[in-house]
Amino acid sequence: MTCWVVIPAKAPPEAKGRLAGALDAASRAGLAEAMLKRAVAAASAANGATGMAITGQSLLGLPDTIELLREPGGGLNTAVTSARTEIALRGGKRIVTLAADLPQVVSADVDALCGLPDGVIGIAPDRYGTGTNALSLPLPEALDFTYSYGPGSCALHKAEALRLGLEMRLIETPGLARDIDEAADLADAQDLLTRQEG
Repeated sequence: MTCWVVIPAKAPPEAKGRLAGALDAASRAGLAEAMLKRAVAAASAANGATGMAITGQSLLGLPDTIELLREPGGGLNTAVTSARTEIALRGGKRIVTLAADLPQVVSADVDALCGLPDGVIGIAPDRYGTGTNALSLPLPEALDFTYSYGPGSCALHKAEALRLGLEMRLIETPGLARDIDEAADLADAQDLLTRQEG
């Protein structure tokens, strides 16, 4: 089965604005870059991932072996919808959208998302169970799935799986749950912050 991992990525200077009270601009950019590299490394090492891409305006210094799917404009949901259409046109059988701010994500997390049975949607909620840090959609069954990243996205994505009549499974692991949005979350990225300081 062909499973593509797509990582939406903002340029580091634009990323993690909500952490401005805890980190200066250089530290925020460095952390965003380190987390993106960790997500890419996890996807690259996953046995189940047969393709990988980021969405954005550039590769942000990542190796050119990673594909760039340019954002059409209109925000995150538009970007991942466009990426899904592209992957489906190429014959992909599953698309995993993986957040770029998961400092503890590992290849086993990506394998869990790629290895779902045909026709099953996988949702990886954040630590609070309200947001969505990764989605795994079967193609072409979920070609009309409406992405709803933003507040309350987990419930909206569950409802969308129900609307499409597809089985839904929650993928709950520490690596997928622990994203970095607020200053209180930074403890989960301590190793990446320490490397910057060193």
